[in-house]
Amino acid sequence: MGETRVDLLHLLEDLRDAYAGSLEETILTEIVANSLDSGAAEIRLTTDAGAATVDIVDDGRGMSRGELRRYHDIGASTKIRGRGIGFAGVGIKLGLLACADVVTETRRGKTHVATTWRLASRHRAPWNWTAPPGLVGVCGTAVRLRLQNALSPLVDAGFLERTLRCHFQPLFETAFDRILARAYPSSVTFVVNGRALARGDIGPDAASLAVRVGRQRMPSAVGYLEHPAAPLPADEQGVAVSTRGKVIKRGWDWLGVSPAEPGSVGGLIEVPALTECLTLNKADFIKAGARGAIYLAYRKALQEAVAAQLAEWGETPAPEVRRGAPRRFERDLQSVLDELAGDFPLLATLVERRVGGQRRLPLGAAAGTAPAAGVVALGATPGEEPAQPAAEPVPPGPAQPSSTEREGDSHTSGTVVPGDPRGPKRPAHHGLRIQFERRPADEQLGRLLESTGWVNTAHPAYTRATAARADAYHVALTVAMALVPLAVEPADAHAFVTAFLTRWGETGARDGRREQRR
Repeated sequence: MGETRVDLLHLLEDLRDAYAGSLEETILTEIVANSLDSGAAEIRLTTDAGAATVDIVDDGRGMSRGELRRYHDIGASTKIRGRGIGFAGVGIKLGLLACADVVTETRRGKTHVATTWRLASRHRAPWNWTAPPGLVGVCGTAVRLRLQNALSPLVDAGFLERTLRCHFQPLFETAFDRILARAYPSSVTFVVNGRALARGDIGPDAASLAVRVGRQRMPSAVGYLEHPAAPLPADEQGVAVSTRGKVIKRGWDWLGVSPAEPGSVGGLIEVPALTECLTLNKADFIKAGARGAIYLAYRKALQEAVAAQLAEWGETPAPEVRRGAPRRFERDLQSVLDELAGDFPLLATLVERRVGGQRRLPLGAAAGTAPAAGVVALGATPGEEPAQPAAEPVPPGPAQPSSTEREGDSHTSGTVVPGDPRGPKRPAHHGLRIQFERRPADEQLGRLLESTGWVNTAHPAYTRATAARADAYHVALTVAMALVPLAVEPADAHAFVTAFLTRWGETGARDGRREQRR
């Protein structure tokens, strides 16, 4: 017998609070995500309301005896960043909060073992080896949750189906089969109480999106937008972004682009490369450092594609009235970022896109991320000679689109290829924005949220700067300090802020001379 000798209840409650959904929703989503990471092609869910149990069985790789033993350690995980969407078996561990006990059976080769695990007290969570209940076939892993509450939604087949379709939507739509084929070569089938859940395709009125990064022939992201005549339900409004089939965020706030009527447009975009940008609990994306730069770079490409389609539908929002954020601040800051991007390449994700392509970003080994990724250019103009080596070829995967398909991508089926000179050019602002907010309890001058710099007007320094008519300098200092986590390591913060303010002063002087000449 083994035993977890930590304050497991406290740790599990902290993990539970890190997720936005209900406990039952999180348990189900995380167990299914780990099944997908194991290479499962079929995931079967069976409920028994009388016994208050739910079985989740997959046909994945299964675990060895040693892996099953380590899986009872709250801090143990075999996960590698960028290669999965589950988190350290947290679904089964959170199941201890809602279950009388959890039985886990696994089979790999000649190994066929099972354990039972329960939360006996705040500090004791004993587990024992037990005879396998026979839920697994040739290989795979099965989890049986014996629930404390007989009325738990986990014994409701309708709840299971709704949760699966909400959190793993791309796996239910054939439009994403090609881009997901590298992660799931045999596709994935979900079976609830013996019934295979139906799959479908996007409607005829939906506009397809295909976003290519650099010179890759295969799209780096695919998806669609839909604009029905009737308003969409609240949980379908906005654009959802997923990676490896798991929906991470949904709405308009994360994208920074929205239509005139946000409730009338919805959509979904799958970006497999964003797996390595997921936060620890896999419920959001990292927004700082090298991985944050990857996320912001893809987000900018998605902004351009979505904005182009919204403009085609006439859904361009009315101009924003932004209190205290004159365009001159943003224009000057864009000039500073553009000049500094050579020395601090990760700042290129915040530089306004210009004709001729986006500045190249080190989205590979140079940025400390996945190896052999080279350099990626967003919105690069075809035919333009790269200033740095182009991205390495994409590993073998699904069939590549034909040259005819590539030539028609910008003009047919609503497909948008950012940076394609054949498509219409529409003005849009996708660089750094400046906004003001009042946060009396925050001791920071400001913060960087996505690609918006928020200045804290409740900070005493802001009040002093406004009284001294030095608000422009204060905004520059605030933005520089907010950009430090994205641009450099903490040890280089002083050098970065100094360089930023120096360029800001030079930009202000140039603007002053231009105004005098006028």
